[in-house]
Amino acid sequence: MLKLSCSLRSAALLLRPAAAAQPRAHFGTGPQQKHRTFYEFRTYCIHPDQNAAFLKLTNEKIHLRTAHSELVGYWSVEYGGLNKVFHIWKYDSYAQRAEVRATLAQDPTWVSEYLSKALPMLTSQDNEVTYMVPWSRLQSPPQEGGVYELVSFQMRPGGPAVWGKAFQAAVTAHDAPGYGKLIGAFHCEFGLQNRVHALWWFESPDHRAEIRHTAHHDARVVAAVRNNIVNLDSQRNQLMLPCPFSPLK
Repeated sequence: MLKLSCSLRSAALLLRPAAAAQPRAHFGTGPQQKHRTFYEFRTYCIHPDQNAAFLKLTNEKIHLRTAHSELVGYWSVEYGGLNKVFHIWKYDSYAQRAEVRATLAQDPTWVSEYLSKALPMLTSQDNEVTYMVPWSRLQSPPQEGGVYELVSFQMRPGGPAVWGKAFQAAVTAHDAPGYGKLIGAFHCEFGLQNRVHALWWFESPDHRAEIRHTAHHDARVVAAVRNNIVNLDSQRNQLMLPCPFSPLK
């Protein structure tokens, strides 16, 4: 009887569809990062009465920080948040970032001339580690003097295997016909999971408003956005002005 029972269980395992486990195995996967380079997004909130002083101090002392690692861009938030700055730092590896942070902590000039003065001006700090999505490359704006929009999408759980293609289609539907200049698209690794960001450049806030109005009448864009929002939980937009010392202007 025992032998027969074991045989029946074995037969049941053999007859079980192999595909049943497949969705669980690949539910959160998608195109993977092929290199170690990542981008740290940092957001600082500033005491309202210290905003101007913080920007002045950073403008004067940022060279002490950029001597250690690459600054991609530094912006003050104009719409979508008040008394905030947003900056992006590029690292070749986690080991490089750890080394940079350790070196800065032991740099008396950085600590005395910037850090000790800047920290009391802040109300909070936040950071994310992001990778560029596989189909995006970091771009430069066509000219200096514009504004940047950071659009942050909180997607539903599941990862790029679930919503990656729809997100790509929605972004490229705006980028390809010129409804804004895509600077880069990023996927959050540490921070809120299933979050993706698109960084755009426009000539001015009014230019952005005109382009958005035109895009809303483009059937191809409307269809791509409609397909993407099925997987979208929330979205946040911030319009930002590049600081004088920002590499991306």
